[in-house]
Amino acid sequence: QVQLVESGGGLVQPGGSLRLSCAASGFTFSSYAMRWYHQNSGKERELVAGISSAGDITYADAVKGRFTISRDNAKNTVNLQMNSLQPGDTAVYYCNARYRIVFNYWGKGTLVTVSS
Repeated sequence: QVQLVESGGGLVQPGGSLRLSCAASGFTFSSYAMRWYHQNSGKERELVAGISSAGDITYADAVKGRFTISRDNAKNTVNLQMNSLQPGDTAVYYCNARYRIVFNYWGKGTLVTVSS
């Protein structure tokens, strides 16, 4: 059974940091591209950062220089280090695993709130 379980969300003040983790199971993790998306109520889910099976990394322009994505294939985890958080980063963050087009899995999300 495929599972993606996010953790690490919470309330943080502007300028603060959080580290999100996604624990994966039930599929060959190392073969999948892993991505973090976020979603605010009433808006579409948006890509935040992605890392391919080969380690190629992409970021949304809004988070470049502030967020860092990494993966540990030995532990089947993908992390998102978020620094210099801003109120606009407030959202539910989702972990996504994708292989080709057919295999596409989502976690249930973790809420990040940036507020003073």
